[in-house]
Amino acid sequence: MTTDLHAPLSAYAGRLHATIGDRHHVASPLGAWLLLALSAAATAGSEPAGDSERAGNSGSADNSGSRAEGLAAALGTDLASAATVARALLDTPHPLVASATALWLRAGRRTDEPAGWRAALPAATEVGTLPDQAGLDAWAREHTHGLIETFPLKVHPDVVFALASALATRISWAQPFEVTDARALGPASAWARDLRRALRSPDHGHQGAIVTTDRAGDVIVHAARAQAADGAGLVVLSVAAAPHVPATDVLAAAYDLSAGAADGAQPPGRRSLFDLPLGDTALWTLREERVRTRARDGREERHRAVLPCWSARSEHDLTAESLGFPAATAALAGALAQPVQGFEARQVAMARYGRYGFEAAAVTGMFGTVSLPPEGVARTAELRFGHPYAVVAVATDTTADGATGPWHGVPVFSAWITEPEDLPDADV
Repeated sequence: MTTDLHAPLSAYAGRLHATIGDRHHVASPLGAWLLLALSAAATAGSEPAGDSERAGNSGSADNSGSRAEGLAAALGTDLASAATVARALLDTPHPLVASATALWLRAGRRTDEPAGWRAALPAATEVGTLPDQAGLDAWAREHTHGLIETFPLKVHPDVVFALASALATRISWAQPFEVTDARALGPASAWARDLRRALRSPDHGHQGAIVTTDRAGDVIVHAARAQAADGAGLVVLSVAAAPHVPATDVLAAAYDLSAGAADGAQPPGRRSLFDLPLGDTALWTLREERVRTRARDGREERHRAVLPCWSARSEHDLTAESLGFPAATAALAGALAQPVQGFEARQVAMARYGRYGFEAAAVTGMFGTVSLPPEGVARTAELRFGHPYAVVAVATDTTADGATGPWHGVPVFSAWITEPEDLPDADV
């Protein structure tokens, strides 16, 4: 994660987690932020269109400006900077974090070509025809190592375009945890009574600290690390505060502390264990013993962490205005010159944290939709094939860009039906 992205993403994460609340959950603020950034890229790259072309999007110059301002506010940075960051992330993939993005258009929907929005997207972003539901689900599985089995939104005829991101990781700790009795979680912990075993950090390879923060007061911090062969890595930071501190404040403190975690730097506000009283608190037990040590002042500080294993699978509604998807939909609709009146946005995420490693994945989806038609009267005809009839099987042969191949429209099989059969019992 670059320092340019850290502050905007931290602010976005605060808003996302605030909408979710304090229930058990996992989310990917980055996955949602990337969709907004792709909308920003398409908007910045699109050529200006006349008001008449964008009438379906309320696309006057003033509205276009307000859409851009709303999207920039959600991103926490200007559209060009967001697009640049997204391009850098997606076009230079991380060896431990699989990433994918896609923009799909409903077949037959016209866009104003040549338009700059295609070129403005990251090269890695897939652009094509909107798949059916099975295709969307397959895309989610393919780009999350199978950790996410279904796309978070259900495609329907009113969908004009779809934007999606997928992020996934499956790592092994550089040093696995040891196993300890769950009672080590502390006498005040309900988990200590409900669980049998917990994880204890090894003597080496993990980091721990007690840190004073502005948002959450004193917190305890543990970091476990995975490393790829080329030096890239992933650090999973765990942060706990006193039980009465709101979840939003603890999450905000964790994002603040994560800024230096990649470098392995000691966090600002780190407290010396020799400045704290011995004994028990809700967050730690501090004891002192005589040891052999090479510490220059003869006072050595050690941190061991006890954590539970955990897993979570969550779905999140992303339609709150503070999350930016209303503005992103309007901006993208303007860039694509599509008559979009509504949108849908959801994320599905999962994670699992254990003795030997960590895995997590998230798929975020956004649909731009046309409005529902007005109420009217419908007649339904039930077509009864109750006497001899004809059947013709015709091939279709089209490419993703709408071109037709030599098989398109060719009748391949035909029949005249005079001897119908009953439905087999096995198919009832």
